[in-house]
Amino acid sequence: MVDFRRLEDVDVTNKRVLVRVDFNVPCDDIGKVTDDTRMQTVIPTLKYLQDHKAKIILISHFGRPNGTRETGMSLMKIIPHLSKLVGSAVKFSPDCIGSIANLAVSNLVSGDILLLENTRFHLGETHTAAGDKGFDPVFAKALADHGEVFVHDAFSVSHRSQASTTGIAQYLQAYAGLALERELDHISQALDIPRTPVMALVGGAKVSTKISLLKNLVTKLDTLAIGGGMANTFLAALGHNVGASLCEHDLVDTAREILANAKLANCEIILPIDVIAATEFAANAPHRVCGLDDVKPNEMILDAGPETVTKILDAIDASRTLIWNGPLGAFELAPFDTATVEAAKYAAKRVKNYGLIAVAGGGDTVAALKHAGAADDFTFISTAGGAFLEWMEGKPLPGVEIVKKDS
Repeated sequence: MVDFRRLEDVDVTNKRVLVRVDFNVPCDDIGKVTDDTRMQTVIPTLKYLQDHKAKIILISHFGRPNGTRETGMSLMKIIPHLSKLVGSAVKFSPDCIGSIANLAVSNLVSGDILLLENTRFHLGETHTAAGDKGFDPVFAKALADHGEVFVHDAFSVSHRSQASTTGIAQYLQAYAGLALERELDHISQALDIPRTPVMALVGGAKVSTKISLLKNLVTKLDTLAIGGGMANTFLAALGHNVGASLCEHDLVDTAREILANAKLANCEIILPIDVIAATEFAANAPHRVCGLDDVKPNEMILDAGPETVTKILDAIDASRTLIWNGPLGAFELAPFDTATVEAAKYAAKRVKNYGLIAVAGGGDTVAALKHAGAADDFTFISTAGGAFLEWMEGKPLPGVEIVKKDS
């Protein structure tokens, strides 16, 4: 369990509080926010700081301008939406450092919220003065000078060591905001101190993107269900013909190694025992249910079959904690979303009626669970992609390390 410094541990009254948020949110062609999930997660922190009379300074990146000032990547466009979410006017500075930003910060009174311009308009956010990956400590110091307290509330960028996260923490003590607290508490509950038995459902297109994840999980779980295109590589490793399916044949030895490690760790692996096959990757394409050794050379496996789904549901029944990452099939295309939808709805029902702890995150997971109409009933869904995956891989996250209490 991570023991970390929390927002509630520090007195913020009348202090300048620098808050790292993630407002890198989807916007349409005219700059209107189309998905404000990440913005909503930080509102409790902002309300807390306002209630405690702090002077609030928000910093975030947006897109990849790579040190250049790109008008389309300005954070100015989200001010109207953010003000609406907060319920009061949010101020804006057209730069995040320098005289303009310094003046905007100096004019703050208790309860004010100021959003600074995109940190990535400065190359020092992501590169050293020599141009190497990392960050420029001079830029980090300029950001840190705005605040008296540093609150990190963006788990989604915690896997990166950048000026606006680890850099600022070199000059100011870092505390976890309420959103980051919630992420760390729930993920620790699922993986570090779980209620056993523990099951994970991992899907997605390729094994190559999740090798470290799978290798770490088999040492921690009682059951691991593997679905999506990545399951085809495991089926091929077991000698099954997967036809024209997406399959990384060059990784069959890696798949065999993971299966062997799982056996040594007494982790049961659930792979498809029947599949939905089609000759065309398209919605409502002609398809059929078939066994593993009945896939034709011109067919693709696009979803898990009904017997496989039943086996997964039985495993969920037997589990007290479920970690979900990725879909079981081509969930964007009906009817190849069936396995994902059925499993997600069943897991949600177990959460509501039987106390299952179900934590999900990473990649297409949020979209898949929303598609299934199950997202609201999961115990917790992380909006962090890369950070969630790296946490499950067992890697230390720089943005988490900075809020840990000294041992």
